[in-house]
Amino acid sequence: MMINFFDQFMSPTLLGAPLIMLAVIFPLMLMPNPSLHWINNRLTIVQNWFMLNFTKQLFMPINIKGQNWALILTSLMMFLMSMNLLGLLPYTFTPTTQLSMNMAMAIPLWFSTVLTGLRNQPTMSLGHLLPEGTPIMLIPLLIIIETISLFIRPIALGVRLTANLTAGHLLIQLIATAAFALMLLMPTISMLTTIILFLLTLLEVAVAMIQAYVFVLLLSLYLQENT
Repeated sequence: MMINFFDQFMSPTLLGAPLIMLAVIFPLMLMPNPSLHWINNRLTIVQNWFMLNFTKQLFMPINIKGQNWALILTSLMMFLMSMNLLGLLPYTFTPTTQLSMNMAMAIPLWFSTVLTGLRNQPTMSLGHLLPEGTPIMLIPLLIIIETISLFIRPIALGVRLTANLTAGHLLIQLIATAAFALMLLMPTISMLTTIILFLLTLLEVAVAMIQAYVFVLLLSLYLQENT
């Protein structure tokens, strides 16, 4: 039974060929593209309004040098949000529950922010490893601790996204299984469980959007430190 619960996190295959690439590309195909008309449709207008306000809020504390990341981080936000939300539909697959994929996004983006800081302001970037006014005896220990915390950042990014989505999906499947099992034995309890399942699904929709926002927000904070 427990193995069946975790089958939903396995990459789908067709005739032995993995379909995870198709699952990753499919959300991008659903996004409306801007047209050459003076007036776009309502969906495109809402999408443009959301992306404009999100970009304003995200890059308000970042200086002009960091504004070049606006397109990358906004596109990443829409990409993660689309995959997280589409993964809540029945008979679908959520690529962001795969730790390997999340780490493949987190490590290069985090490393790019570090390289940006080392190129533009190396003294300031290296200064983060040693707080000002540190006693001489604690300097080696603090440098080691700050270096470890620096390299833990991409791991925390990938694990946070994976763990939150995996836990939500498992909880939904467990409660759904209990609701179906109790349908004939205890209909009243089954109805209450179904109501809890509905509320949990709404919560998971919010978690899917929040986790995409948190992933991009932390990257913007790392960028802010290095620009």
